[in-house]
Amino acid sequence: MPDLLIELFSEEIPARMQTRAGEDLKKRITDGLVEAGLTYAGAAALTTPRRLTLAIEGLLAESPTIREERKGPKVGAPDKAIEGFLRGAGLTRDQLEERETPKGAVYFATIEKAGRPASEIVAEVLEATIRNFPWPKSMRWGGGSLRWVRPLHSILCILSDETGAQVVPLEVEGIASGDTTAGHRFMAPDRFSVTSFDDYAAKLKRAFVVLNPADRAEHIWNDAQNMAFAAGLEVVDDKGLLAEVAGLVEWPVVLMGKIDEEFLELPPEVLQTSMKEHQKFFSVRNPKTGRIERFITVANRETADNGVTILAGNQKVLSARLADAKFFWENDLRVAKSDIAQWTRALENVTFHNQLGTQAERIERIAALARELASVTGADADQAEKAARLAKADLSSEMVYEFPELQGLMGRYYVEAAGEEAAVAAVAQEHYSPLGPSDDVPTAPLSVTVALADKLDTLTGFWAIDEKPTGSKDPFALRRAALGVTRLVLENNLRLSLTDLLETALMVLLKVPEWQAALLGAKAEQAQASDEEKDAAAKRVHDLAHQVEAANAVFSSVPADLLSFFHDRLKVFLRDEGIRHDIIDACIATGGNDDLNLLVKRARALNAVIATEDGENLVQGFKRANNILTQAEEKDGVEYSYGADVKFAETESEKALFAALDRAQAEIEPALKAEDFPKAMATMAALRGPVDAFFDEVQVNTDSDILRRNRLNLLSQIRQVCSSVADLSKIEG
Repeated sequence: MPDLLIELFSEEIPARMQTRAGEDLKKRITDGLVEAGLTYAGAAALTTPRRLTLAIEGLLAESPTIREERKGPKVGAPDKAIEGFLRGAGLTRDQLEERETPKGAVYFATIEKAGRPASEIVAEVLEATIRNFPWPKSMRWGGGSLRWVRPLHSILCILSDETGAQVVPLEVEGIASGDTTAGHRFMAPDRFSVTSFDDYAAKLKRAFVVLNPADRAEHIWNDAQNMAFAAGLEVVDDKGLLAEVAGLVEWPVVLMGKIDEEFLELPPEVLQTSMKEHQKFFSVRNPKTGRIERFITVANRETADNGVTILAGNQKVLSARLADAKFFWENDLRVAKSDIAQWTRALENVTFHNQLGTQAERIERIAALARELASVTGADADQAEKAARLAKADLSSEMVYEFPELQGLMGRYYVEAAGEEAAVAAVAQEHYSPLGPSDDVPTAPLSVTVALADKLDTLTGFWAIDEKPTGSKDPFALRRAALGVTRLVLENNLRLSLTDLLETALMVLLKVPEWQAALLGAKAEQAQASDEEKDAAAKRVHDLAHQVEAANAVFSSVPADLLSFFHDRLKVFLRDEGIRHDIIDACIATGGNDDLNLLVKRARALNAVIATEDGENLVQGFKRANNILTQAEEKDGVEYSYGADVKFAETESEKALFAALDRAQAEIEPALKAEDFPKAMATMAALRGPVDAFFDEVQVNTDSDILRRNRLNLLSQIRQVCSSVADLSKIEG
């Protein structure tokens, strides 16, 4: 079985596109080969800035011969129908076979497709892949029609085995395939031929090209760490930057440079961001002081002066960049120390959303909501309101304008510079969190308060204007905001009514009290209006009444809909714990489902019980009781909830169930009050034995009306006791 080697050699491919391009090349080629009948043992894609490489091992030398049988029209069918069938099958009439079927004689055709050599199939699949490659952005050059991310120079495509290698012949827009490639652009630009993947990889390395991006990344990281360690420093870990830099070089040469003394007092995050975004430099930190003192850059070649000239040029460019950052920092500090509120006032001219007002209006809402939330989170109300008003001030700063990713973090520096307490300053950075499922959750009461207020305002605002997530689309990151609220509540063990919070946020957003007060005032003015003023007064009353009606309509519908959205997000969140959605549904159907903390504790306890044999069997017993009871209630037109009487019990199992239900009810009620859900669930699960014994020995729908009613009421008691813990009818299976 031969091996296949493909290399598409071009001008530099953007680093961010390389990994995906390698995956696309592998998938499109292997899918095409398999579809054509060529199986293989293994495939691997590798990338450098100038080449996409695919190596396939153990490819079939040719596709197998395929025999296909097709059923045609009936014997005696119109000639046109038969001729159409023959054209589709590529046969003549004398090649058809007549067979008897239950519906009469029918023509059958046997079509044989001969196998084809691998080189022929590879050529077709590779040409189609090149012509239809899914680059995010592509270009044309010269007079051809081929689109590629950068001009494509050569195509290497060979099949090799123990007897040697052969070029797979194909041509795309004047570029003919061959068995040659080129090494490093400057250090070994001459082309050379290869005979296999091992030969290819070895010759590339001698030509100063490290083919595997993982090897390049490892080399960069090891050299960078060693250089920093030798100077008593450490490299700031940045896996994203490491992957990007590994995609910028074919022969990585690591160099370490110094940062000018005048920039060392800049915040480390500013230095790190500026060097990463503008220069693709790694930051090197002094572990004793936390200062960023040096940088690591990665050249793409070795030089006679060991990189001295390259390093000097990089340091010169870096100093110019950091001079800008220093200018922004010093200007921002002057503003923060003199009047940080001017930044918030400037946000009056920045639109948050055309239906939700400006950023300044949003800050006012968050501040009002933070004051309301303070009693729930344990924060000081005045401090919470102040922190909320300052939390987004840095959005007007020059530094955040230049580096938007530093929003919040710079706010912390600026609020501290304004003379505020550290806890208030921390809110500027922490109120955005958590940004994702793995992000840290704030724990300081002030930060938790403003983070909740921020996310609740976002959710209620976009729900109020009917901009909800649809399918996979979520342009305003509302799912993330809901997950953020959920994690803030759970990980800080907050006890609150989410419905109340949503209503409070809506009250602030919709200004319901203000509109209602304005309407009352307008009605009073209308009553005293002169004849000339009556029409204008009536119109004002009408307009305000419409506004109040619209606000009330939103207020009445949004909280329930948003709560359902939170429940859906909670299912996703708890799925990682192995808690099924139907278990959460069973708990949601019980009271108190807007207390997320309570809901999760109940779900975790129910999940643990359902995992036991007693719990699983009790669910089945409950469903049996519930089904019998529901059918009887529909048939009789009554509700059996009047309480069963033990004096009508005939069997020992019936009497035992009465006793077990009484004991369970006596234990479950105080356990639920104490929120001891494990105990309540365990007590419920203990009913499994008495319930099973009852159904084994007792006929519910007996001929005696008295016994039947009593037993149905007993089933109602089973439903009542179990439903106080969770709605087991929601459990699947």
